[in-house]
Amino acid sequence: MPEDYSATYRILDSSTNRASEGLRTLEELARFGLDDASLAAELKSLRHDLTSALQTIQRSKLLAARDTEGDVGTALQEPTEYRRRDLKSVLLAAAARVQQSLRVLEECSKPIDPQLSGSLEQLRYRSYTVCATLESSWPQHRRVSQLAEAKLYVLIDATASESQFEQLVRDLCHGGVDVLQLRDRQVDDRTLIARGRLGTKLAKEHDALFIMNDRADLALAADCDGVHVGQEELPVDIARQILGPQRLIGLSTHSIEQARRAVQEGADYIGCGPVFPGQTKQFANYGGTGLLKEVANEIDLPAFAIGGIDTTNLPQITAAQFQRVAVAGVVRNAEDPIAMARNLKQQLA
Repeated sequence: MPEDYSATYRILDSSTNRASEGLRTLEELARFGLDDASLAAELKSLRHDLTSALQTIQRSKLLAARDTEGDVGTALQEPTEYRRRDLKSVLLAAAARVQQSLRVLEECSKPIDPQLSGSLEQLRYRSYTVCATLESSWPQHRRVSQLAEAKLYVLIDATASESQFEQLVRDLCHGGVDVLQLRDRQVDDRTLIARGRLGTKLAKEHDALFIMNDRADLALAADCDGVHVGQEELPVDIARQILGPQRLIGLSTHSIEQARRAVQEGADYIGCGPVFPGQTKQFANYGGTGLLKEVANEIDLPAFAIGGIDTTNLPQITAAQFQRVAVAGVVRNAEDPIAMARNLKQQLA
């Protein structure tokens, strides 16, 4: 084997293994996750066609170039490699691995076999189609679907009584609120659990979501749709261990760097702010609409602007390409909370 091609064969060997492993993972997901014989057959065919195409390269050359112990890449690890929220995230990672590896095979085979490169290009195009079909066919759980459509998120407290709390939740749901968060540090855990159970039940009746603030344990005990944590509260990965893959985890972010980390950590949505000074919390610094613009340009997670938002400054939020807001005082202190919620929702449409 010419010395000049040793690196080429090492790359081809490694990428072949990665592509094959990724295709086998996708095949099993189609077979056992979707019970889809057609998709499983296409992925199996793609895997075998890859093997056939690569038969033009002598396997002895690939094996001779293999040096697992000397591969510096085996020591390069990212924490997110070992975190998968659910099988959907496994699917997405495997699909990306397949497509990236096929592209590497296509490019690096050009110096030794241009015809093989052309065949690999066609396999890559096939992978795009089958991976897209597999992803779109994978069932999305109710909470993620509802979150994707949510625009108005309202923070509430436990109120003085259960009947008052029930009326508040019903009123806000009638006003078009998509997500409710129970945040109250003045009441005991048992009250929070009771309110959480009631709020979750009522929210579900109105196709809304109900979130517990800070306490993942109470969110689980109350069967809430999820938990929202801050930068100094429970880490997202620990919250995920408590709540499992089917409940939502939101994270407060105050900078674009924190928003990026939220994506890496596996948050389902983020709160961005504080945008303006508000009635609930005071901060030394405010992100303003500049932060919103950064997040809108870069982050794909559902993101809710929060902090001092009302009907007078809401146009500044939407001008920053944000169509989701989280509010508290503007609704809670309104003479007519239902009308206020509807007003805000209409401006976000």
